[in-house]
Amino acid sequence: MKFFAASFMRPVLSALCGLLVLTSAAEGAEMTEQNWDKVFAKSEKVDVQKVNFKNRYGITLVGDLYVPKGKKAEKLPAIAVSGPFGAVKEQSSGLYAQTMAERGFITLAFDASYTGESGGEPRLVASPDINTEDFSAAVDYLSNRPDVDADKIGIIGICGFGGFALNAAAMDTRIKATVTSTMYDMSRVNANGYFDTMGENERYELKRKLNAQRTEDFKNGTYAAEAGLPGFEPEAWVALFAPAGTPQAVVDRLHATVQAALQTPEVQQRAALQGIAPTPMSNQQLAQLVKSDTEHWGKIIKANKITVE
Repeated sequence: MKFFAASFMRPVLSALCGLLVLTSAAEGAEMTEQNWDKVFAKSEKVDVQKVNFKNRYGITLVGDLYVPKGKKAEKLPAIAVSGPFGAVKEQSSGLYAQTMAERGFITLAFDASYTGESGGEPRLVASPDINTEDFSAAVDYLSNRPDVDADKIGIIGICGFGGFALNAAAMDTRIKATVTSTMYDMSRVNANGYFDTMGENERYELKRKLNAQRTEDFKNGTYAAEAGLPGFEPEAWVALFAPAGTPQAVVDRLHATVQAALQTPEVQQRAALQGIAPTPMSNQQLAQLVKSDTEHWGKIIKANKITVE
């Protein structure tokens, strides 16, 4: 996520600053500021390197290993982290891993099978048994590292991967601690729908459609894509505005004040914890961003006949 501070004068409003949300190193390579690919800021308290390992299905999993600085000669407790459902290790699982490494754990944030840099075909699918196995495979890897205390390994499952983490912990006695964060009960949702809105007839109709799609997929030799807008990557930003006619000197001063505030250590630290990287943006750049987003979303709104209720 990047924070752009900017200002510009418009006929109606004057924007002072904007917030824009933006959602590989080789095996064993150290991650540095130069090749950092995460949505959160790199901590100076840990070393990070790319690793890979295989699960029992033969799928190669790729992860980022976070090691507390100055602790390489010690055997440390370790934690494997994955999720949310559909996310990658450069996002929240990496931030969880880095934060726990700052607290003295060796941590492994990994992409689940079929996702991110990890292997598996077709892409972007999920399998409860395979994703459960992914956690145990991460434990396989950690327990064989010379710097890990194999009797002190835990796992963290975020959102949809909270359920997979519990599955793994129920079967894998090597896992000594399990944490689920904002766990999403996918089994219940698949059985009963969101907020238990799906009854027996609706459940049967859903299964009928899914199995009919299997017939079509076999005929076509491809797999149907999930619902959504192909190639569409939404971005979110927030801007501060002043009333039209605000003196340019006032706008410029506010803009400079916001820019200065973004560079303070306190703001930088709080931003890093939320995966935000403060980055300068000119008045003209923010004006262009507002214009392009208005045109882009306007087409989508018209095409889908979206109205305000």
